[in-house]
Amino acid sequence: MSSTPSPKLRPGVPPADQRTTSVAARATDLSKIYGQGETQVVALDRVTVEFRQAEFTAIMGPSGSGKSTLMHCVAGLDTFSSGSVRIGDTELGSLKDKQLTRLRRDKIGFIFQAFNLLPTLTALENITLPMDIAGRKPDQEWLDSVIRMVGLKDRLGHRPSQLSGGQQQRVAVARALASRPEIIFGDEPTGNLDSRSGAEVLGFLRNSVRELGQTVVMVTHDPVAAAYADRVVFLADGRIVDEMYRPTAEGVLDFMKQFDAKGRTS
Repeated sequence: MSSTPSPKLRPGVPPADQRTTSVAARATDLSKIYGQGETQVVALDRVTVEFRQAEFTAIMGPSGSGKSTLMHCVAGLDTFSSGSVRIGDTELGSLKDKQLTRLRRDKIGFIFQAFNLLPTLTALENITLPMDIAGRKPDQEWLDSVIRMVGLKDRLGHRPSQLSGGQQQRVAVARALASRPEIIFGDEPTGNLDSRSGAEVLGFLRNSVRELGQTVVMVTHDPVAAAYADRVVFLADGRIVDEMYRPTAEGVLDFMKQFDAKGRTS
């Protein structure tokens, strides 16, 4: 295994009494291994990490570091080889397929690079689709506050083809928030957007944490995007090597440069 950068001092670590202690999701000794023998690849190597409620966490690392694998395993989108994952008090490894599907539907929100909107539905219908499938009516007051926050009030009757990329991702953000999930996972949610639209979407996620008490975990390769988070977790070779509180784009970039100095590719 190749060497990892020396840990940096973590800027802005808040005092313990100012940090939330409730945990929205937790991975303990989590490992994910692909293949066997000489072709074996260790994507995650006994990772232990917590994601606290009402906190925005970014996951960063070089290509192949395991950041997307970590998110997919914690979100219940992928199986893991050993260890444990909990969403709230629920242990994912103990769930059957139907139970896992129900948990993802009821307790988790997802935002991806591809907006994943249904082209025949309006913006509002796309936002409420997961609840419609579950046979649940949305909390109208909550839904109104989400729609107001992402600025979609005048676009609810439009179909995806009538919306810009940034507006489509706003719909995806609103859809993830609408059911008031325990935690939202974003996999490069601004990867297909220009810088202005990306900044808007990140601002909405930031505000959902600050104003609505939402929990957000985002995988990104962009130091500017990571600077919107409360905390950045750094991965290398399938392991967590450090974390940074109250990050700045410059601080994150400086840390990531250490990977390049070790001969890594970003």
